Amino acid sequence: MTVEQFTPNTSSNSAKIGFVSLGCPKNLVDSERILTQLRTEGYDIVNSYDNADMVIVNTCGFIDSAVQESLDAIGEALNENGKVIVTGCLGAKDDEIREVHPNVLAITGPHAYEEVMGHVHQHVPKPEKIPFENLVPETGVKLTPRHFAYLKISEGCNHRCTFCIIPSMRGDLVSRPIGDVLSEAQRLANAGVKELLVISQDTSAYGVDVKNKTGFWDGQPVKTSMQALCEALGKLGIWVRLHYVYPYPSVDDVIPLMAEGKLLPYLDIPLQHANKRILRLMKRPGSAERTLERIQKWREICPDLIIRSTFIVGFPGETEEEFEELLQFLREAQLDRVGCFTYSDVEGAKANELPDPVPEHIKQERYARFMEVQQQISAARLQAKIGRTLRILIDEVDDEGAIGRSYADAPEIDGLVYLNGEQNVAPGDMVDVLIEHADEYDLWGTVQR
Repeated sequence: MTVEQFTPNTSSNSAKIGFVSLGCPKNLVDSERILTQLRTEGYDIVNSYDNADMVIVNTCGFIDSAVQESLDAIGEALNENGKVIVTGCLGAKDDEIREVHPNVLAITGPHAYEEVMGHVHQHVPKPEKIPFENLVPETGVKLTPRHFAYLKISEGCNHRCTFCIIPSMRGDLVSRPIGDVLSEAQRLANAGVKELLVISQDTSAYGVDVKNKTGFWDGQPVKTSMQALCEALGKLGIWVRLHYVYPYPSVDDVIPLMAEGKLLPYLDIPLQHANKRILRLMKRPGSAERTLERIQKWREICPDLIIRSTFIVGFPGETEEEFEELLQFLREAQLDRVGCFTYSDVEGAKANELPDPVPEHIKQERYARFMEVQQQISAARLQAKIGRTLRILIDEVDDEGAIGRSYADAPEIDGLVYLNGEQNVAPGDMVDVLIEHADEYDLWGTVQR
């Protein structure tokens, strides 16, 4: 089970809930909010099916493999416990879940916190007395280590990319009030969080749904927009990392903030492809030539900028020439961190209706060629860091030494910095490290004291 470790109540008759959290960081934030409400109401969170009065499974449904993982997790919870509530993205497909698992107690869609709690109350009544030790910290329950946290700024998405079904699951864009977002960020910083990871379905669009109206934080007016949000977060004195940034022209406005040290010089901007025809079929903006021009401009403004992106190969109708154009784009763009997916004909995606699907063996062959090119680029860019001293945030210390990340590395998706034999640091420490070795993805170095 994927649950946070809590000290259980001493009372033998306290209400106990098991929790399984699957999927992306946005789902993780949803799990944190549900767990926070459970703890606020006095429920115990346990890490065993045997000890739980009920199990909540927060599912993912983005691609077929995620759907299967979610269905398997639901089945395991039913077999081991028997009382299961399902929430999350796959919950938007009620019929699909019940066809496989008809005995689940209830199903809700994503970010349906009140609805989930209503089902919990129905099957496991609220504890009558909330022990003092169950009081929830001001930051709420967090499933991340103490030194970093995800800050979700909005829900849903207004785009209709033909390969994506997220809008059908999570709805259109709904931006959180700017004052609420900044207050949460301040609480996290006050609690010792060293790194905020800003997430949403579309970070660039923050505030578009409310026409960038003015809100208030700390007694001052603040515009509801990505730039104003970034300017305010940049005053907290901690690392701020932007994820899921749609390639709007407005992205150009935050690059100077990175150059000034107010944000980490790190941009997670999923580009998906380089060929103009394929991008048009995907309902995505841009072209290779225009994107390369923007990347060059960004690097002129902020030379230390790290760019992470994701791409899809084997999209319906993709020709060998169009794939080669993508490879050439990679060689010219020299992106630092890149993820690649083969096209998945997930149920409900509009792109499934396009002609000329790419055979699976060609998808896999293109994936392998793509990754070979990108590994060479990544290795060369990391080799260039040897001899530099970088600020490293420590994530973990074990018998072999310490492991951390530089500004170039987001947790779980990017590389690591290994400090072999280093024992005189702790998770959450920030140290200066001389980089001495690199491979395709990771760095090794020595703490400078």
